[in-house]
Amino acid sequence: MSRNARSFYWIFLGGVSLSEVTEVVKEVVTPILDSHDFYLYDIEFVKESKNWYLRVYVDKDGGINIEDCALVSDELSEKLDSMDPDPIPQAYFLEVSSPGAERPLKKPEDYEKAVNEYIHVSLYAPINGEKVYEGTLKELSEDELVLTVNLKGRIKDLTIPRKSIAKARLAIKF
Repeated sequence: MSRNARSFYWIFLGGVSLSEVTEVVKEVVTPILDSHDFYLYDIEFVKESKNWYLRVYVDKDGGINIEDCALVSDELSEKLDSMDPDPIPQAYFLEVSSPGAERPLKKPEDYEKAVNEYIHVSLYAPINGEKVYEGTLKELSEDELVLTVNLKGRIKDLTIPRKSIAKARLAIKF
């Protein structure tokens, strides 16, 4: 986001930054999630077209379901609506959902949970002529990961520097 865009959003939000909104929501939602043995995966506060969306992604061991999401949505909505001053001064849509089967890997703990899982990795620059790989995350260190991939019918281990990864997510193997 450019500096002018950040300034616009700061003014539009009535002097509240996007990161301040997500931090306040994190503080409010964490005790709600803890009381149900759920955990926070991610929070987004974004403008799409004319509307603002507050998206809270939650999960639990064994997977989250729609009733769990509705429960969190109701409790979070009630808590946010009762706060004075209002931490989010403009109208927005609250969406509480699972991060999904092909959830992005953003934080170190996301990668740690994905060891032995099938993942999709997009790179900034090609390795062996390719910028996209799918395979099983075999090993993980602070600086690199090892994917077991199928390269033209041959199973190989591919070492990828973590700084080369543009995006990574869980993937469904077909």
